[in-house]
Amino acid sequence: MSAAPATTADEPGTDGPPPPVLRTAAPPPGLPIPAGRTEPDPGALRTEAAGGWDQVERRARASQSFWTAVVGVPAIFSVLRLGIEAGGELQTTLLLVANVGPVNLLAGFLTTAARLLSTVLVAVFALGGVLAASGHPLTRPPLFARWTQITPSWFVAASFLMALVTWPLLYLPLLLPTFAAAFQLRPERLHERPAVRTLIVVAAYAGYLWLLVPTLRDAWRQGEPLPIVLLVGPPLLALFVAGPLPSVVIRPLAPVTQLAVLVVLVWAALPVISTPVLPLTVTTVGEAGATSVDATEEIRGHVVTTDDVNMVILQERGGVRYVPVDQVRGQVLCPSEEELPRYRLRIHDFHVEDSLLEGLGRRVRPVHRVDAACR
Repeated sequence: MSAAPATTADEPGTDGPPPPVLRTAAPPPGLPIPAGRTEPDPGALRTEAAGGWDQVERRARASQSFWTAVVGVPAIFSVLRLGIEAGGELQTTLLLVANVGPVNLLAGFLTTAARLLSTVLVAVFALGGVLAASGHPLTRPPLFARWTQITPSWFVAASFLMALVTWPLLYLPLLLPTFAAAFQLRPERLHERPAVRTLIVVAAYAGYLWLLVPTLRDAWRQGEPLPIVLLVGPPLLALFVAGPLPSVVIRPLAPVTQLAVLVVLVWAALPVISTPVLPLTVTTVGEAGATSVDATEEIRGHVVTTDDVNMVILQERGGVRYVPVDQVRGQVLCPSEEELPRYRLRIHDFHVEDSLLEGLGRRVRPVHRVDAACR
């Protein structure tokens, strides 16, 4: 006696239970996918693809943030300079905006803030080179390391060239260790033999000191230790600054140095944004037909604009003065207090506080005697 075939309520019309579905393990990476499968396992390449896209996205974001900072910081500083120059007054700020063209503003910014901009770039690339060479012991590469990796080499070299021509001569030796850190230049590249390499380093350093002997002697006689340290120490530091650092050092160094650069940037930016955009002058004003000296007045300030009727002067102590053109008797250009030298040291006829551009300019146009009206 045979039993009737069983049927299921979910699948009517079938003669028996469905056959079991055989599940095979996913093939290991590198092997071809079986012919029976039409699509790969969704999780097979998820890790590799996500890591690749994540790296590309990080590099794109780092590049965008870097170029935004390079372009946006000068623009922000220029606007802040006009506001501070106007004494915080809206109408005076609008007057300056209307009469100070973008070319003049850019020229004024480059002559006064190029030193600050080059300093920031050199610090970023030097720290970024050390952090990038030390590997990535952190979960995410430091910001300066990413900036250094995505920045073209020509831009890094141009930043050091701008620092070379804008930094004071007293601080130029600091470019040696920063350049070695940015491009990871080690003494081993000089020669493969340690004895020959040591001889080259000693000869180069001795020649460097021989050129600075008169300056170092004058600094010692005047009791100025800071110039001696700045001229003697950085070349020695350049021999040891390149190369990877241990993870114990790199973990606290990455966040601390990046924050320190930002703090120094803000601190150094304060005198830059407060530097006048317009030249400082003393204008002698007198009534028409007046011959007495007591009938004249000297106005110290910055000439904003001049037309057929008035000369607009932004006074040094605040306020805008409109002077009729026919009352102007004379005008002299005056230096500011920040331009007065601090050290009495020279390096082969170049003052230590002058840059290469300033030193060459003083050879073409020597410093003239300051007019008595400026004092």
